[in-house]
Amino acid sequence: MIINEFCIKMKKELKKVIVGQDDALEQIILAFLASGHVILEGVPGLAKTVTALTFSKIIGLNFNRIQFTPDLMPSDILGTMIYNLEKSKFIFKQGPVFTNILLGDEINRASPKTQSALLEVMQERQVTMDGVKYPMTPPFMVIATQNPIEFEGTYPLPEAQLDRFMMKIIVDYPNKEMELEVLQKFQNGFDSNRLDQISFEKIEMKSVEKCQNEFQNIKVETKIIEYIQSICASTRSHNAVHLGVSTRAAVYLLTISKYFAAAEDRDYVIPDDVKKAAFPVLRHRIILSADAEIENYKSDDIIRQLIEVIKVPR
Repeated sequence: MIINEFCIKMKKELKKVIVGQDDALEQIILAFLASGHVILEGVPGLAKTVTALTFSKIIGLNFNRIQFTPDLMPSDILGTMIYNLEKSKFIFKQGPVFTNILLGDEINRASPKTQSALLEVMQERQVTMDGVKYPMTPPFMVIATQNPIEFEGTYPLPEAQLDRFMMKIIVDYPNKEMELEVLQKFQNGFDSNRLDQISFEKIEMKSVEKCQNEFQNIKVETKIIEYIQSICASTRSHNAVHLGVSTRAAVYLLTISKYFAAAEDRDYVIPDDVKKAAFPVLRHRIILSADAEIENYKSDDIIRQLIEVIKVPR
């Protein structure tokens, strides 16, 4: 299948820079094909920024990075109206959001007012300024990063914005072999700040369009759709959950399950695809109750419980 070939080719090119992180790389690729946005969560120094930059270079897209800080303003992201003396009128100066791949570094360090500036552009792919709509040039993807251990000087993302992200991807420490490979690469002269010296096989946007067309042919049986609905509905009645996932989450779970199936070279979805997709799609949408948080529950624990309890379709 075209999607399977696309994923293999993308991962091959990404691995010229990124060592390990196979699951994270696949999820970023599939989110891009699905026109979704992702959050990468992991401690500093695990190549989250390099991954986003490398991805944009391979696909030949424009890339901008915004370092989110407490003093960042919405106009620093979206742009602002400036007065043009020659034309004697105000004109819109586009901000860094006008790109193809936008990296929002440490997004939870900005104030809620600044975070909310991304709501419209993430959902509707446009910026409205003084009543005028400025559409984004497709494709457009936000890759946000956040540190899971630092809470001082951070602002939790509003639920409405979290729901705009198709997946939350956990970037974990590499194992011993992978870390040794990283060290050996740097010993041999690799420099992550000089990606221009690496020869990538560019992937044309035509192949992305072919993948998205093929996606329409992925078959999903009614019992699989009912299984997806059962998982999502069960998050709303779990005694450890304060707020369950939305219908948008169910749609995203169906979408990513189809892409997972295609990445495995299948034109039909099986329950394992749904189980695999459930964690990145649902984990950031589940709000735990106060008691569950005190007991150190994680949203992944809830998803794991539901997958074990809900009857799997045969």
